[in-house]
Amino acid sequence: MPKPDEARKRNRRGGAARASEAVGVEIPFGKKNYAIFALAAIVILAGYVALSQGSITLAPILLLAGYLILIPWGILAK
Repeated sequence: MPKPDEARKRNRRGGAARASEAVGVEIPFGKKNYAIFALAAIVILAGYVALSQGSITLAPILLLAGYLILIPWGILAK
């Protein structure tokens, strides 16, 4: 029979406790989220390209759509 001190040392090293913690782990973003983030990056990049070419109507629309619609949608999508 193990002594109480030995059992405490084993628990400190994280024997069985870590296995129970890993059961509830969930990855926060899936493939859908990353696809929306990629789309947002493309739209934002297109907005900056349009801005560098002197567009005063298309560039703000693309930038606002990327920053205010697509990125929050990518964060909140399940």
